[in-house]
Amino acid sequence: MRLPLSVLDLVPLSHGSTSIAALQSATKIAQAVDRLGYTRLWYAEHHNLPGIATTTPEILIAHVGPMTTRIRLGAGGVMLPNHSPLQVAESYKLLEAIHPGRIDLGIGRAAGTDPLTALALRRSREALTKDDFLEQLGELIAWGSGEFPPASPFRNIRAMPEDRPLPPIYLLGSSDYGAKLAAEMGVGFAFAGHFSLDPPDFPMHAYRSGFSTNGVLEKPHAILALSVFCADTEPAAQRIASSLLLSFAQLRTNRPGQMPSPEEAQSHTYTPEEQAVVSSYKRLLIVGTPDQVRPRIEAIAKRTQADEIMIMTHAYDPEARVRSYELLAKAFGLTET
Repeated sequence: MRLPLSVLDLVPLSHGSTSIAALQSATKIAQAVDRLGYTRLWYAEHHNLPGIATTTPEILIAHVGPMTTRIRLGAGGVMLPNHSPLQVAESYKLLEAIHPGRIDLGIGRAAGTDPLTALALRRSREALTKDDFLEQLGELIAWGSGEFPPASPFRNIRAMPEDRPLPPIYLLGSSDYGAKLAAEMGVGFAFAGHFSLDPPDFPMHAYRSGFSTNGVLEKPHAILALSVFCADTEPAAQRIASSLLLSFAQLRTNRPGQMPSPEEAQSHTYTPEEQAVVSSYKRLLIVGTPDQVRPRIEAIAKRTQADEIMIMTHAYDPEARVRSYELLAKAFGLTET
C-alpha cells in the first residue's frame, strides 16, 4: 500500500516579504498539494512569532477551501487552553458545513506562544496556571456528540450548526502523555516529529497498543509529522533547509525573527549557543533528493507504524517548497488530479 502523505504549513513570513505575500503563497501551495494528491493540509496556531504569518487556522481553512477541491483541511492545531471549547466546536462545525467531509480538528494542550502572550490570550492569571485540559477536551467532545452528563450545566446547550458533526479530532503530542490520552479517548494522534527531540517510536506504539475502541474512532490513526526538504540535488536541498536551521537557532536563543534567506543563513556566523541548537535540531531534518529522502521517510514510518506522514517544508522560497512537494509526490506515487 502507498504511504499517505499530508502537509503541515506554518506559513513562513520571510525576511523582506509581507504577510500579504506569505498568505498568497500559502494559497498557491494549498492548490499545489491538492492537485498533487496529498491527503490533508493543516495549519498551526502560533502567536507573537514574527516569522509565522498565521495565528488562526480556521481563517486560512475557510480561505483556501473554495480554492481546493479534494484535500482535507484542518488545524494542526487549535491550542485548546486559549479557547472556549464551545467556541471551537461551533467554529469547526461551521467549517464542516461550509466544506462538508473535508475538515479535521487537531487539538494541542500547549499555548503555542510565550507565557505573557498566553496571559493576553486568556485574560486571566488563574486560567494561565489552571490545568484543566482534560475537562476542556471532554467538553469539546460532548459539544460534538451532544451527550453531556445529566448533572452538567451545559447539557441543554447545543453547538451550532446542530445538523453538522464535529470534524474528526486528532490530539497533537510530542511525548507519550498525548499518545496515551489520545488512545484512551479513542481519537486520532499526531506526533510532532518535526520539532520534538524525543524519538517518536514509544509514543506512536503506546498510542496504537493502548487505543480504546469505545472512543470516537473505530480504529487508531497515527500521523507522524516530519521536517523534510527535497530538491533536485542534495546541495539545493541543504540550501533551502539552511533557512530553517538559522530561524530555529534564533528562536531558541530568544531572538525570533522573520525567516532568513538561504544566503543569510549560509553566510551567518553561529554563536556557540546557536550552534548547539542547530546540532541538536539538525538530526530531525530529512534533506536530499527524492532517492535520498524516500528511504528515510519509509523507514521511520515502518518503525513507528505511522498510518500517515505529514510533511513540513518550512522554507524561505515558496517555489522551492512547491518543488519539494512535487518531488515527494512523484517519489511516493501520489495520484495527481
